[in-house]
Amino acid sequence: MAMTGPRLFSTGAIVRGAVSHSHLIKPMAPAIGGVRDFGKMTFEKKKTEENQSEKGSSGGGKADQGNKGEELIVSYWGVKPMKITKEDGTEWKWSCFRPSETYKADLSIDLKKHHVPSTLPDKLAYWTVKSLRWPTDLFFKRRYGCRAMMLETVAAVPGMVGGMLVHCKSLRRFEQSGGWIKALLEEAENERMHLMTFMEVAKPNWYERALVIAVQGVFFNAYFLGYVISPKFAHRMVGYLEEEAIHSYTEFLKELDNGNIENVPAPAIAIDYWRLHANATLRDVVMVVRADEAHHRDVNHYASDIHYQGRELKEAPAPIGYH
Repeated sequence: MAMTGPRLFSTGAIVRGAVSHSHLIKPMAPAIGGVRDFGKMTFEKKKTEENQSEKGSSGGGKADQGNKGEELIVSYWGVKPMKITKEDGTEWKWSCFRPSETYKADLSIDLKKHHVPSTLPDKLAYWTVKSLRWPTDLFFKRRYGCRAMMLETVAAVPGMVGGMLVHCKSLRRFEQSGGWIKALLEEAENERMHLMTFMEVAKPNWYERALVIAVQGVFFNAYFLGYVISPKFAHRMVGYLEEEAIHSYTEFLKELDNGNIENVPAPAIAIDYWRLHANATLRDVVMVVRADEAHHRDVNHYASDIHYQGRELKEAPAPIGYH
């Protein structure tokens, strides 16, 4: 009979930051016949610093109040959480990215570069993007914080779709991808980090969340189909989308400089991800995000040019780490 066990992580457990290996579950030995007894798993409790200080101040007189403030880590399979530290030895508090994935954005990149559409597919891609700008402007108007947050939920889709399809192609043909799988997935992850940052600045309403579900569902399938039919068209369209993103973030900066949007302190996640100075502000965040979009513009126009020249992406080394 098939045995079902507990979830890999306990239902109420929230792991904050890095955790020592000593707090892992110590599983019992398998029962007779090779059947694991999941009901006899043991675990240790990890007190938070808050509870430890509280216990010290009270001299140990307070009783345990329903395991309040404790973090439980449950793992039968021996997957060990890693303790990650910064270069200065302090604890790394983010689980969504590692110190090795952080970087300083190249702000010197040319923001005015534009691919002039000449062929029919290029013109179709260009005007498709232009037609999408009108309803976006109408809906968000000058609420650039919400606009940035919402559009990043869509901007992270092309890299994921493209990377997935190039990955599948590599498997089908038993061939290398030239690094393009990693490059495209890297783009998708970078766009997702933009979203994680702006989530700290603007909170979506219920109807905006509903809009994300609808738009993402339509866009994912449409882009998937477009990439299958014509990768050169798909990459060109993303290149034009990134050009529009540069324009939007430039307008965002103007609103910040004019005082129409409060230049609040930069979220902590942005300071660590882009290696910003400790006193960085929202303006600094918009600057580095705009630079990221300019790099994505270049990569996608470059990918489209490769296809236009009758070549495949694998024939040109991918710009991995191009920030």
